[in-house]
Amino acid sequence: MGVSENTTGLILAVASSAFIGSSFILKKKGLKRAGASGTRAGVGGYTYLLEPLWWVGMVTMILGEVANFVAYVYAPAVLVTPLGALSIIISAILAHFMLNERLPRMGVLGCVSCIVGSVIIVLHAPQEQPLNSVEEVWNLATQPAFLIYIVATVSTVLALVIHFEPRFGQTNMLVYLGICSLMGSITVVSIKAIGIAIKLTLDGINQITCPQTWLFITVAAICVITQLNYLNKALDTYNAAVVSPVYYVMFTTLTIVASAIMFKDWEGQDASSIASEICGFITVLTGTIILHSTRDQEPPPSSGRCLLQLLIR
Repeated sequence: MGVSENTTGLILAVASSAFIGSSFILKKKGLKRAGASGTRAGVGGYTYLLEPLWWVGMVTMILGEVANFVAYVYAPAVLVTPLGALSIIISAILAHFMLNERLPRMGVLGCVSCIVGSVIIVLHAPQEQPLNSVEEVWNLATQPAFLIYIVATVSTVLALVIHFEPRFGQTNMLVYLGICSLMGSITVVSIKAIGIAIKLTLDGINQITCPQTWLFITVAAICVITQLNYLNKALDTYNAAVVSPVYYVMFTTLTIVASAIMFKDWEGQDASSIASEICGFITVLTGTIILHSTRDQEPPPSSGRCLLQLLIR
């Protein structure tokens, strides 16, 4: 009996989390080394590009993103995205040993909550509806509900970049992570469209010549570059153990919303399954909040107050 597409997506998503969780720590160490001998990324420096350890982290992240990319081809975002919680667990454990960022007992409880929530989501994840061309994906992307989401997302990102980043970027990590997460939600749906195009092309249905395929590739490239830039700033300015879970919560929530609007992931599921998935997601969020609230927090260089105080300003 063959492996189901959801199972294939699950395996790839777990592998992706392992790579991405490790990459956070490797890049953080690389950014610290680069900052010690040059201008920090958090204040606009790019000396980290000369740091080999940062590139090791970058390659590791790319491997994770490739696995994640393929996972979205086989399974719905409702299944794949919440499994990113595993990367939080990995980064928290590695940060404890490699960055001396303490993981207390309540942090372990947070890790367990993330795992339990992920299992619930896996058990109740929907089967994806088959798409037979990029044109079908394009029709989903241009439906009124998703267009409203796109306009709202782009407007919010522009406001964060133009108005809020110069004023609050160094004192509130939600500015950087908000940009990353909003762009990330668009990245995911674009990546899924590209993956579908590649899969159909390999099956003998050429989608490479479709202009929609190249439009999705362009959008994905712009979003990924933006995400990397602001994620580097967040990692360089704030504690990696805090950045990872908060980024996960924001990114996952927005991605599930975007995917549910565009791909109608929950169509055909009964209320019990949807409720179970929501409960599983809330359990995962609870775990990330526990991890966030129990980790040591390093203050940003421009303020002596702790990061938690900045977040609740």
